[in-house]
Amino acid sequence: MGFTVKFWGVRGSIPAGSSPDQQFKHVQGLFHNFFKEGYSKKEDIETFFNSLPFERVAGFGSDTSCVQVKSGDFSLLVDGGSGLRRYGQDILPQLKPGNEHHILLTHFHWDHLLGIPFFIPIFRPDQVIHFYAVQPDLEKNIRVKFSKPFFPVSFEMLGSKIIFHQMEPRVANSIGPFSVTPYQLDHPDPCWGFKIEKEGLTYSHCVDTEGTRVSREEMGVDLPLYQNVNLMYFDAQYTLPELVEKSNWGHSAAQIGLDIALREGIEMVVFGHHDPGASTKNLFDLHKQTKDYHDWRIQTAQTNRIDHPKVKWKYGYDGLEIHLGLVKNK
Repeated sequence: MGFTVKFWGVRGSIPAGSSPDQQFKHVQGLFHNFFKEGYSKKEDIETFFNSLPFERVAGFGSDTSCVQVKSGDFSLLVDGGSGLRRYGQDILPQLKPGNEHHILLTHFHWDHLLGIPFFIPIFRPDQVIHFYAVQPDLEKNIRVKFSKPFFPVSFEMLGSKIIFHQMEPRVANSIGPFSVTPYQLDHPDPCWGFKIEKEGLTYSHCVDTEGTRVSREEMGVDLPLYQNVNLMYFDAQYTLPELVEKSNWGHSAAQIGLDIALREGIEMVVFGHHDPGASTKNLFDLHKQTKDYHDWRIQTAQTNRIDHPKVKWKYGYDGLEIHLGLVKNK
């Protein structure tokens, strides 16, 4: 049966995407290619756009970190960024009394919490909200979100039943049909990634991380987060030069994630936590840099007769769905 991973928000820092001016130029460029590739008729437009990757046409989105891991009717949410608001709107027609919602929090930076005060079920008295985190100040930090001067509705005024769960580092937790184990990431404030497993399939959530621990020895007790993984979501906010300039800011580059994936035999990597200043064009430029690096690594391995496992990868966008166990939805 497997399970599905859906990305409701892939931006970092603040909700942002291409500006209207940038997007207008992007669309102009697409139509330039339309005619350049020999298309000319109105009925060719749909054919042309369907031939392009979805994100090439629609962009990568603007919402901050929120990922849904779903099996049947059960969902885990990883982080409550602004993407959580859209998720809440999407499930609203299916809400029933007694529904329970499970939200894992990596850490408490604003971009990972922005959607919580706008998550509709949290205001309904017939709903139950579970928050999970390793950090002992989980409840305190959620209460702060619902207090003045940050928000007009106090925590005590929320209608839902809210339950807080503190998780032990590197200890597996059973949440619905999933086994969830937190491992520490490389971030200035304590931040925990999650290894989510079901029926021998694994999704590893590795955002926010700088990837400063690269070797197996350096990763130490957190190495299992990257082993026996089908899908890894990895922080790729920066280019490699930016990573040097912004040391200790807590974010990484796609090349770091590829190195880990190639070494550990990870089947697929989705890169995210996109910089808020990155336009659609900027992200496709990063995509090319990542492809050049990936091809160089593979060519070097072949030249040196090193057998590298194949790694699929792509840059994430709001709405991307990947099914583990079968084939990708998109």
